[in-house]
Amino acid sequence: MELTQVLARMRELMALPGNDFGWSSWNDAAEALAEFDALAAEVEAGGRPAGMRLLFLPTGPLQELSISSGWGNEYLHLAARFDEAFQAE
Repeated sequence: MELTQVLARMRELMALPGNDFGWSSWNDAAEALAEFDALAAEVEAGGRPAGMRLLFLPTGPLQELSISSGWGNEYLHLAARFDEAFQAE
């Protein structure tokens, strides 16, 4: 399933040591991963939580985290895949 692959890769990036959460709405990795994991569990159960889409919005917390942490280009690629997969599944 494409969507779960995208979410798994995004989680890997979010958990990288040295990520800078200063520009995101999260205080640290633990807080970010807890929110992400809860939404990902809903997706895996067949849901489509609005909160998951909000995380991937331009200037949303994932983009802010990716830019400040040095993986902005990969974020853009994953965000495009997420949009396609989220709508298709």
